[in-house]
Amino acid sequence: MSRLQNILTEDLRRRKLIAVAVNLLLSVPLTIWAIYGIGEYGIVLFIMIPLLIGLNSSVILGYELKVQNRQAVIVAYVSIILLVLGLLVFAIEGLVCIAMSLPFALLLTLLGVFIGKYINERRTDLAPKSIIILLCSIPLMGFFEGTLTPQIEQIKTTVTITADVQTVWKNVIEFPKLREPDEFIFKVGISYPIEATIAGKGVGAIRYCNFNTGDFVEPITIWKENEVLAFDVDEQPLPMTEISIWDVNAPHLHDYFTSTRGQFELTQLENGNVELTGTTWYYHRIRPAFYWRIWSKYIIHKIHERVLIHRKENSEINDTRDNRVR
Repeated sequence: MSRLQNILTEDLRRRKLIAVAVNLLLSVPLTIWAIYGIGEYGIVLFIMIPLLIGLNSSVILGYELKVQNRQAVIVAYVSIILLVLGLLVFAIEGLVCIAMSLPFALLLTLLGVFIGKYINERRTDLAPKSIIILLCSIPLMGFFEGTLTPQIEQIKTTVTITADVQTVWKNVIEFPKLREPDEFIFKVGISYPIEATIAGKGVGAIRYCNFNTGDFVEPITIWKENEVLAFDVDEQPLPMTEISIWDVNAPHLHDYFTSTRGQFELTQLENGNVELTGTTWYYHRIRPAFYWRIWSKYIIHKIHERVLIHRKENSEINDTRDNRVR
């Protein structure tokens, strides 16, 4: 009997407790290090740590012992749940961020379980080494992530407005207070626009788009009356308010989702109506990008829709054309 098997014994309950304990002993400090040490919400946090938890669970539980996949998956998911509860209880993260990241983390944990099972069944002698290799690669990946440059993304949303272009333009420059949101994502903490005002006219004017968490400060860069209004973003508020029993001020609330500029373009249609297109350029320092891009596109489209539909409603009410068929 190997030394490791002697420590684990054939008592399955003991192995489960050891697996959960090892998972927490490794994942808790690694998670805190990723968030506060290197300041990266990325591959280490959302891929490698879940993989490690899954791999640990499978290797420890099934090392020279026949166990069902279901047992290893339960141990891995119990470990993830305990880790998440710790993040919530100690106000390291809030419920919204965890809810968005959890589906991907659970999938990677499951993958880790099956990788561990594969190694156990074919090269038992390599099973403990696989944990060490993955564990040692985590700091290397963490430091590598810090050298990566985020890619700027572009999101467009369009509405058609039954009003003249001059009326639409007035509602583009600034708009009155919006109703309280009824969309689910805004009710659970994602920040949302309330109203917009502008100081000055033309290029160099400052537009203030007020969100429930603060103001976007937007100096105008293009002012083509009745055609294009474009602006940079000098300041922006927090992207969300985390749901928690404590006051959570997680690092990802600051400079991890950044809007760089925006634009509204008005296109006169042949029937006299106006097509209004809102565009946002942004980047996020949260990885893997392909997964978080799904969330960011959805959220920005919802923000665009809230603003554009409000402008559509106000423009159509104030349309100055005669004999308008409503």
